[in-house]
Amino acid sequence: MKLLVTGGAGYVGGVCASVLLERGHEVVVIDDLSTGNRDAVPAGATFVEGDVARLAGEVLDPTFDGVMHFAARSLVGESVARPGEYWQGNVTSSLAMLDAMRAAGVDNLVFSSTAATYGEPEQVPITEDMPARPTNTYGATKLAIDHAISSYAVAHGVAATSLRYFNVAGAYGSAGENREVETHLIPLVLQVALGHRDHIKVFGDDWPTPDGTCVRDYIHVADLADAHVLALESNRPGVHRILNLGSGEGFSVREVIDVCREVTGHPIPDVVAPRRPGDPAVLVASSEKAMRELGWRPSRPDLRTVVRDAWAFTSALGDRAHSAPR
Repeated sequence: MKLLVTGGAGYVGGVCASVLLERGHEVVVIDDLSTGNRDAVPAGATFVEGDVARLAGEVLDPTFDGVMHFAARSLVGESVARPGEYWQGNVTSSLAMLDAMRAAGVDNLVFSSTAATYGEPEQVPITEDMPARPTNTYGATKLAIDHAISSYAVAHGVAATSLRYFNVAGAYGSAGENREVETHLIPLVLQVALGHRDHIKVFGDDWPTPDGTCVRDYIHVADLADAHVLALESNRPGVHRILNLGSGEGFSVREVIDVCREVTGHPIPDVVAPRRPGDPAVLVASSEKAMRELGWRPSRPDLRTVVRDAWAFTSALGDRAHSAPR
């Protein structure tokens, strides 16, 4: 298949593009590099630099078989402080993508959605039929895009799956988390282990959880990529599926830090900081529907495996950065 991957210079989009290429597909990547990394675009993919909203209509044509849409702004705190940028950057660009698909006659879509659409869940693990009540603008914009995709499926026969996933981590080959502005817990903790940070901030230790810190469900990026490919291959015209992806097990911030200490052999100091606006206390997924409909099973569900792979990538990256010419 010939596929467009938006946001393919990002962490998840880049890994998914790599997996698609490995499986013999032709891949075109659009990314404006505002948060992505040119090096994350895999060799073998055609790269088009620029804004998705502007370029999707120029790039897409009837020779394409489908789209994987990752391009988005995704910082929770920033979305609360600057909501306009998120409604414009996420929703408007996604509508432009949907219209470009329609104009080109491309009707197969996998959308990178998020567990942030659920907000503060009534119970865990979270299932797809639970109310979607996002507590931050990022989650609200992703939910709005999900609604738009449903409308396009009904009106125009788009075959689509939205994958709502939780905390993605780990590395795949030479691809891992390498952002200019890092906000994800595991790479931040590993930066402390490398000596690039003095400590890791724990945002609140008074949450209604066993140890007072937030609990999240971590999924390995390679397992996530497998699910995206399965979704693309099994989409049905006129049907928009919403599927959760996760390991099904929650780990607190303190548990993640402890596993990072164990894997790296470093002490990793932590400092408690105020809660961040819009953070839910617990997000843990039920992936039973995805397992049933996609035939998907996470092959790397253990947190230590996730951290070991992330540490191998991060430590190698740190060594390269240390030895690079100044």
